[in-house]
Amino acid sequence: MSDFQLAPQHVAFVSWVREKAIEELADLSGDESGRVNRPLVQAMGKLGLLRALFGGEPGSPPRDAAALKLCLLREALAQVNGEAETALALQGLGSYPILQSGTPEIVERWIPRVISGEAIAAFALSEPTAGSDAAALELWAEPDRTGWRLFGEKIWISNAPDADVYTVFARTTRGARAKGVTAFVVPGDAVGLDGSSLDMLSPHPIGRLTFDGVAVDRGDVLGEPDKGFAVAMRTLDLFRPSVGAFAVGMAQAALDATTDHVRTRVVHGAPLARQQAVAHRIADMATQLEAARLLVYAAASAYDNGGDPGGITRRAAMAKLYATEAAQSIIDSAVQLHGAKALQRGHLLEHLYRDVRSLRIYEGASEIQRSIIAREIIGRGATT
Repeated sequence: MSDFQLAPQHVAFVSWVREKAIEELADLSGDESGRVNRPLVQAMGKLGLLRALFGGEPGSPPRDAAALKLCLLREALAQVNGEAETALALQGLGSYPILQSGTPEIVERWIPRVISGEAIAAFALSEPTAGSDAAALELWAEPDRTGWRLFGEKIWISNAPDADVYTVFARTTRGARAKGVTAFVVPGDAVGLDGSSLDMLSPHPIGRLTFDGVAVDRGDVLGEPDKGFAVAMRTLDLFRPSVGAFAVGMAQAALDATTDHVRTRVVHGAPLARQQAVAHRIADMATQLEAARLLVYAAASAYDNGGDPGGITRRAAMAKLYATEAAQSIIDSAVQLHGAKALQRGHLLEHLYRDVRSLRIYEGASEIQRSIIAREIIGRGATT
């Protein structure tokens, strides 16, 4: 990992994360079931890796997550253990709206259990007809005497159907699009909540949820009624740069493996690296990687430093867009330079090749990131 702009404590933190992942988590990884790997999550809780998702020190109350630390954590894990990285990120994505917008009672009920690895969290936004257009949600919250009852369906929900707690976004005002969405906390064992797992290209805990009159109390609202879309967007502003960090970590692993390969693979009596076409491709891969890393950490620093929300959103979108597209290109080049053996089941690059594809889709596809960037620049006149 490049140490540009990294303070000594950040370098030490990255080393600690990688050491723990290699020494403590490797034997718990490799689950191909496509379901939540609870032993792995619990181990990360015991090691303190999940605690690092949130600000503050062990023993103190958690507070707003720091984007820089989140990115460092995700990049470091991605280089050595992609399954652990994904499990950790999903814990953060599912629980951050609770920390950000929940009442003290809701925070106390769920966040300590998420940090320990006891409770699995999930972020339930996408629906069959509301993916890229998240404001088109149709999951309906019907008011009743004590709160609401939820009716409808969610799909492409990570950690579903195994999560213990869901952050669920539902429509509370018809016809209002983003202005009529409310965020709720829903326990995984709620009456009327059902789900099923989906079989994906890369084994990943993801599924479908159905809500048949699931009851939620007024105290289960995150933030205010009809203002849940802002809860979702604040969460994505934090996590989109860290998706870029995940991509950077995977791309770094691919580049490291490919550099070693071209140095030692002999073709026509000389190392593969002696061929100019190969050397130039390595140079392009490294340049893409460094540019992606710079965008990711610039976006993370902007988030942590506050300032114009539009600028934070724009930088987050740029980081997610460029880093995920670059990682796809870098890993594809790595496969090409390795040849057929990179496609053999179980090879590092075969694994990375399958895993990297989803990054350009989830938490806003690349096309959506381009629309966000254009809107912020053209609509608001932002240039820096």
